[in-house]
This record gives sequence, structure tokens and C-alpha cells, in this order.
Amino acid sequence: MVDILLIQPPIADFYLTAKRTIPYGLASIAAAAAQKGFSVAILDALATGKSRVIDPPEGMDDLAAFYGRADRSPFGLFHHYRHYGYSFEHLSRQVKASGAFLVGIAALFTAYSDMALAVARMAKAGLPGGTVVLGGHHPTALPAAVMAEPAVDLVLRGEGEVGLPALATALKSGGSISGVPGIVYRNPDGSLHISNPAVCRDPDRLPVPDFSLIRRQFYQRFGQDSVVVTAGRGCPLKCSYCATGAESWMGFRKRPVAAVIRELQAASAGRQVGFVDFEDENLTMDRRWFLELMEGIRGIFGDCMPELRAMNGLFPPTLTEPVVRAMKASGFKTLNLSLGSADAGQLQRFNRPDVRIAFDRALDYAQREELAAVGYIIVGAPDQDPLSSVDDLLFLARRRVLAGVSVFYPAPGSADYERCRDLGLLPAAFARMRATALPIDQRTSRTESVTLLRLGRLLNFMKSLESAGVPIPRPAPVDNRIALPLDRFQAGLKLLAAFLWDGGIRGLEPDGTVYDHRVSVELCRRFRDGLPVS
Repeated sequence: MVDILLIQPPIADFYLTAKRTIPYGLASIAAAAAQKGFSVAILDALATGKSRVIDPPEGMDDLAAFYGRADRSPFGLFHHYRHYGYSFEHLSRQVKASGAFLVGIAALFTAYSDMALAVARMAKAGLPGGTVVLGGHHPTALPAAVMAEPAVDLVLRGEGEVGLPALATALKSGGSISGVPGIVYRNPDGSLHISNPAVCRDPDRLPVPDFSLIRRQFYQRFGQDSVVVTAGRGCPLKCSYCATGAESWMGFRKRPVAAVIRELQAASAGRQVGFVDFEDENLTMDRRWFLELMEGIRGIFGDCMPELRAMNGLFPPTLTEPVVRAMKASGFKTLNLSLGSADAGQLQRFNRPDVRIAFDRALDYAQREELAAVGYIIVGAPDQDPLSSVDDLLFLARRRVLAGVSVFYPAPGSADYERCRDLGLLPAAFARMRATALPIDQRTSRTESVTLLRLGRLLNFMKSLESAGVPIPRPAPVDNRIALPLDRFQAGLKLLAAFLWDGGIRGLEPDGTVYDHRVSVELCRRFRDGLPVS
């Protein structure tokens, strides 16, 4: 029995990246609530390898044309839509057994909000006398949509470390909740009282997240712990597609290095840590601060450095040679570089600077330090020319860097979300506001977006051949069946040769059947003809 139960809901999608689902935010909120004297537990529905195939949500049937057939090739995409995590029946039993008077449910992404609301209905049925509150980016950006669900009693906007302990205190004492930071509730007349998002103005005073509430063994990689940390909040840039930039409610706040180091010391005490992911939006913007952070991390781990990663991306102009050298010494193995686009017109629409020179400079530094690199581009945005996206891929093809292709989706709270709404481009259902659902069908069609995704995979296969010293195959046609047993690598060589022959992208079913993917012939041939292949 606990006072507060915090829940990370299951996810339904075509894939899941488990190392990015560690419930770090809930552990931070739990620590803040515990500091006020409350007992807290985390129910992490994703801390299991369980998944099952389910039907996609209504309105996503058209995706079968792109993902409907299995593809065992090295550059295949997705196939089955799955429920990842524990069943609602299992979660219901856990919620009832908790006896919590306050149930907090994380709803970080709009595309997954249906799962969070399903958990809310289940929690309300299991604890009818308890209070159900939702928090995270989705309720912060779209509180009215969340409050339309009767099972949701309240919403907390903004940072939960501020709002949730205050809410728990008010509920426990029987006091008014009107002054709780970030609170949203129903007035007696049915209208909504919507507060501004709660912001922690002094993040260095937050307690260390309660890592003991995370099922750390599940999130291990190669027998060692994985750790998530945010060394700051928000971002000083004003990119049109981002909801956490300088003009958002979040602003940009770096935590003191000492506070981050204290947190990493707590996370690693008595543990073997093999991987640390910084989920910051812009980790290296302040170089002096960052170099001090790297020095502190080396002081914690010494000769047993974990791999460090900044998976949200690094801003190339911030990466000087001393910075990259320090990253190498501190455990970085890969630089995730944010390019956005190399097209001037698209960069203007994204409200991003042209970072091509800095991007190339960062790649040079990475090569000297023997670091891998991934360059990220965005495709399928409103008014984005798909031919320029092919040119972005070719830009990456000519460099020592893997291609990271991100299909645009409208993030509530961003300038592009408002633009999509004004242009009538928003998907009819929240479930389509995800990259895998190819949400925007405009200047770049859905077929063109998925083509660009496939071309990115194909390009990375070619780069893997180059790294392994395997020559690119000569253009050649392919039979409609590849003999069993399947050798994915050899099959990939044959399918690549066929792409170079006629520009078609093909899939490979488990029985060896070769089939044509639905792609844009124009984009494929522009890419093929522009490749730096001898």
C-alpha cells in the first residue's frame, strides 16, 4: 500500500526503443513527493519484454500498403503493429493492490495518449475513491482534450516535481487545489480552470531521482545498467518543429554541474553502469559548462567509463575540437548530429541556421577521435520538397556518417503544429501524430515519405559495406525468389544490386519471395543517379 502510484503506460506502435523508455521523469517526481513525506511506487508497464500483435487504430488502415508485408532484408522497415508492455488486466490488479489515494499517469507523447487514457479509465475503475491525474507533454499542451475523458480528475501542466507534491499535500489535508502549480480542474459549471505550466526555477534544488523505483535489471544492456539523465531543460533555439524551444513555456535552464554529478553518483553507487543517455535537447551549447561536466563524469567512473550518448542530437556549431576530444575521453562512441536539412529554403521554414560547415568540421573531429557519427534530417514537413530531401540524403551519402531519417510529425505546442492546423493538415486522430504513421500528406506525399525512410536504410547498408571493406555490388536484376535458408546479408547484396539496376526497392518475405515495395520511382532514381558509386 502506498500513497501515490505513478504509472508509465504501455505503448502501441510498430516498434519500441526500450533504452529510451526508462521512467526517469517519474523517478524524479517520486523523489520530490517522497521529500514531502509521501510513500510512492512506480508501475512501469514497459518494464517487460512482452508484446503482442494488435490491429492499428481506426484511420491507419492505409499504412498496410507500406508495412503490410514482412521484410527480412537488411533495409526493411516495420511490419506488425504491437501492444508493448503489460496487459491492462495485469495493470488493473497492480493498481487495485496499491491502495493509492493519488494515481499519476505519464502522457508524454500525443500519439500514445489513447493508451494513457485507457490506463486512466482502468485506474478509476480500480480505485474509484482515488484521484487520477495526468501529466507530461500531451496534457501540458492539450489539457482540454485530456479533461474530456471523464476518468481523468485533474491535469498537471509543466514539471511534475513542482506540481505533484503540492497536489498530494492539498488532497491529503483536504485543502483547496486551486493554488497547485500547473493544475487543471473542472469548475462547477463544467468549464475548465487551466493554470500555466509549472516550472522549476531552481532545478539544482530538486532531490536526486529515486532510482530504486526503476526496474533497472530490465533496462540493462549486456549485463550493465543503463541510466538516463537530463543535465538541463528546454533549448535556446527556436526551431519551428520543436515544442521545447526558447519560446516555449519551458525556456532553457542548465543544471549546475555539481547537481548532475551528484545524480550520476547516486545512479551508479554499487552498480555497474554501461550506458548513459543524456536526453537534453541541446547538451553542448555552453562549452565551458559541458567540459566541466565531462571532467566530473571521468572523475566518477575512472577507467570503467560507460558509453555516453546524446540521443536527442547535438548542435554541430557547438562541437569544437576540444569538446569532441573530451567527449571521446569521457565515453562517447557516437555523435548524433542534428543537420535538419541542407536546403536553404527548408532551413528557413524550420527557423534553423545552416550548419553544413560546422557539420563537416564535427565529422572531421569525429574521424580524428575514431568516433562514429549519425546525421539526422527531417523529411515530410509541410511544404517540404521531397526532391530536396533526396538531396539531403545524397549530402550524407558523400560523408563519413550514417543517415538518420526522421519523418516529421506535428508536435503540439510547436509553431509547425499551429501551421499544420491553419493549413488543415493535422491528422484527424491523435494516434496518427507519429513518424511511423506518416502523418502529413502534402507536398511530400506519404509514399514519398516512406520512400525516403527506405532510401535512408538502403544508404546505411551501403555504408556498412564500405566500413567492412565489402565492394558495392554491380547493378544486376534479381529473381523473384531467393533460395532458403535465407542469408540476410547476401540477400541484401542482391537487392542492392537490383536497386542500382532499375531504382526499385524490394522486400524479402521469410519464405524467400522477393516483392516490390510501394515507393516513388522518381525519388529512387534521383537518389540512385546521385550516389557517389564508382
